[in-house]
Amino acid sequence: MSSVKAYAAQSETSGVHPHAIKRRALRPDDVAIEIDYCGVCHTDIHFAENDWGGTMYPVVPGHEIIGRVTAVGENVSGHAVGDRVGVGCIVDSCRTCEPCQHGLEQYCEAGMISTYNGIDRYDASVTYGGYSEAVVVHQDFVLRIPDKLDPATAAPILCAGITTYSPLRHFGVKAGHKVGVIGMGGLGHMGVKFAKALGAEVTIFTRSEAKRAEAKAQGANHVVISTDKAQMKAVRGSFDFLLDTVPVAHDLNPYLGCLKLDGTHILVGLLEPVDPPVMAGALVRKRRVLTGSLIGGIPETQEVLDFCAEHGIECDVEMLDIRNINDAYARMKKGDVKYRFVIDMKSLKAA
Repeated sequence: MSSVKAYAAQSETSGVHPHAIKRRALRPDDVAIEIDYCGVCHTDIHFAENDWGGTMYPVVPGHEIIGRVTAVGENVSGHAVGDRVGVGCIVDSCRTCEPCQHGLEQYCEAGMISTYNGIDRYDASVTYGGYSEAVVVHQDFVLRIPDKLDPATAAPILCAGITTYSPLRHFGVKAGHKVGVIGMGGLGHMGVKFAKALGAEVTIFTRSEAKRAEAKAQGANHVVISTDKAQMKAVRGSFDFLLDTVPVAHDLNPYLGCLKLDGTHILVGLLEPVDPPVMAGALVRKRRVLTGSLIGGIPETQEVLDFCAEHGIECDVEMLDIRNINDAYARMKKGDVKYRFVIDMKSLKAA
């Protein structure tokens, strides 16, 4: 085992501060990675502050990891020392259930092993995430980062990117479809880029008129101010798909009315109860679908990285000194980031 620098939360009110952790010695199928960049996801805040319950302290957040391979186990065949690689939200799964056999490790019937706050299948240790100098991961859960991608802007693709790409691919979004993206944060702005690259006509739904120009700059064909009843009425029955990236409870009913017959409303941001309740008639009368999607499996995460390289897609990021992580959390809660923070791990070495 080796000791590495990290940043961890010690309690739900402690904030995130320097903390030394142990990384395991290489198993035969492991890859050791020196971390260069780590994206900051709102999920990191939820775990640091125990918003969902079940946080095991100390918790080291971070599941958007980009780095370089420093060592490999004797059985590793797909990665070599010096390779640029990534680690996303999953570091293991049972590998034998039906979802795992189909590359859908995020739906593992035994439960996927999360990059942090998970329990290792072999030694029952708690997993620690990417707010750290280094990480050790089984080769099957290490991703290749295409040379065309900027490693810093590629980091959020491993969560924000795959979270929005996966449902668009699964439901077959293509040229001729009309897609509405609800919310314009870290997830939403990536959803716009992917839907456009897949050939769809894209509309952003935002609550603020002040964001109209910004939405157009992100590539949206149209902008609807969701607080304007006239604008919402004008687009009723217009969309094949709605990609809903809003992470807090909000009224789905006005949006459901914007779907065509057989239209699909996809939740990717909300894990809490729907409030207010959904009016079932909005679904029944137009055979509409309300569904959800969780990140993506390892094959699809590699696919989205390659897709981004092919289409020149990157996440809009603000680089962060890890010593300012608590200030970053406060800004994220206010929506004051365009659109994702990425920690430069040189700052951890300096700390």
